[in-house]
Amino acid sequence: MMSSWSNIAVMGAVAAVAIVVLLGLGNVLRGGDGNLSQKLMRWRVGLQFCALLLILTILAFRH
Repeated sequence: MMSSWSNIAVMGAVAAVAIVVLLGLGNVLRGGDGNLSQKLMRWRVGLQFCALLLILTILAFRH
C-alpha cells in the first residue's frame, strides 16, 4: 500500500519540477521577462530540493 502512494508522490514531485523547467525554458526561448526566468529557476531549485527530500524519506522508511 505504501509503495503505490510513495510512487504517486514521487511522480508528482518530478512532474512539478518538469513543469517549472518547461515553463522557464519556454520563457527564455520566446525572449520573455528575465525576472520571471529567475523566479522560475528559484522555484525549480526549491522543488528539486523537496523532491529529493521526499525520495530520501521514502527510501529510509521502505522495508
